[in-house]
Amino acid sequence: MADAQDRKLPASPKKIRKARGEGQVARSRDLAHLMVVGAGGAVLFAMLPSLGDWLARLLSAGLRFDVVLLGQPDALTQRLAELGWAWLAVLLPLGGVSLCLALAAGIGAGGWNFTLQPLTPNFGKLDPFAGLGRMLSGQHLGDLAKACVLALLLGLVGGVYLFAHLPHFHDALSLPLPAAIAQTGRMLASGLGLLLIVLAVFAAIDVPLQRAMLARRLKMSHSEARQEHKEVEGNAEVKARIRSRMREMAKKRMLGAVPKADLVVMNPSHYAVALRYDAGGAAAPKVVAKGAGLLAIKIRDIAREHRVPVLQAPPLARALYAHTEVDQEIPARLFTAVAQVLAYVFQLRAAAAGKGQMPPDLPPIEVPPDLDPNHTTSAQA
Repeated sequence: MADAQDRKLPASPKKIRKARGEGQVARSRDLAHLMVVGAGGAVLFAMLPSLGDWLARLLSAGLRFDVVLLGQPDALTQRLAELGWAWLAVLLPLGGVSLCLALAAGIGAGGWNFTLQPLTPNFGKLDPFAGLGRMLSGQHLGDLAKACVLALLLGLVGGVYLFAHLPHFHDALSLPLPAAIAQTGRMLASGLGLLLIVLAVFAAIDVPLQRAMLARRLKMSHSEARQEHKEVEGNAEVKARIRSRMREMAKKRMLGAVPKADLVVMNPSHYAVALRYDAGGAAAPKVVAKGAGLLAIKIRDIAREHRVPVLQAPPLARALYAHTEVDQEIPARLFTAVAQVLAYVFQLRAAAAGKGQMPPDLPPIEVPPDLDPNHTTSAQA
C-alpha cells in the first residue's frame, strides 16, 4: 500500500512501451460512438434522396399483391429472399463503413497498437474476489456512471425531440409514400444532429480523461524507477567491478610490454614512460607503458630486471606522460628530445658490446616549454 501511494513519478518510455505491448492504451468509447454515428449519419444524410427513392420502390414492391403468385407455393419465400438481399446490399456497405470508422476512432485516440497479449490465458481473472474488486474499483464505477449519464442524456434529448415533432410524424401518414419518407428522413437527421452534439461533448471530455487515467495508472514509485534504471543501465557495483577488472587487465598488459621497450624515461620517481622504436616499422617511437607514483616505480623495477635502460630526464618524462597515450606514437614536437635519449641508449649498447666507446654523460634534454606541465604551471603562477 505504501508503494502504491508512492507512485508519483511519470511512467518511463520503457514502461509505456511495455504497457502498449500488453494492450494498455488510452481508448475512448465516446469518440468511437461519435465517429461511427456522426459519419454514418452524414453518409445517410448525403444519400437521403437516393435512399428515399430506393426505400419507396422497395416498400412498393414488397407490399404489392399479385394474384398470380398465389398459385406458387414458394412465392413468399422467394419474395422475402429478394427483399432480404436488397436490404443487405445497402446495410453491409454501411456496416463496413461503420467498422472502419470505429477502427479509425481507436487509432485516433490511442494510436495503432496490435498485440495478442490480451488473448493469452490469465487464470487470475477467474478469481471471483479479484473480479469483484475490479468491478468495484474507482475506474469501473466511474465508467459505469459516465455511461449511465450519457444514456440518460441521449434518451432525454431524443425523447424531447420526438415529443416536440410528434405532430410532424403524424402528418407524414397522410402524405404520399415518397414525400412521407423524405420528411421522416429529414426529421430523423435533425434529431440525430442533436444526439451528435451530446456525443461530441462527452468525447471532448473523455479523450483527455482516458489519457490522464492511463498516465495515472502507469505512474511509477521511486523504487520501481531505481529498479528499472538498474535493468537498463546495469548495476552500478557490477559495472564498477567490470571497469576495475578491465583497468587491471590493461595494467598487466602494459607492464608486460615493458621488457620489450628500448628505454624508460623517469622523473626520477614520479613519472615513468617506456618507449620502443622499431627502425624498420613505425615512423616514430611509440609509448608502450607509462605510469605515475607506485606504477612508475613498478615500471622502473621491471625495466631494470630485464636490463632495459632507465634514464633520468625529468622534463621529457613529464612531457611524455602528459601528452601521450599507451600504444600511440610520440608528438612530433618531442621527436628531437626523444632522438637524443635514443641515440644515447644506442651508444651505451654499442659500448657494452665492445663496438664503440662509452659516451659521455647525457646532456640536458631540451623540451618545448609549453609541453612541460611544471613549466606551464610556473608560468601561470
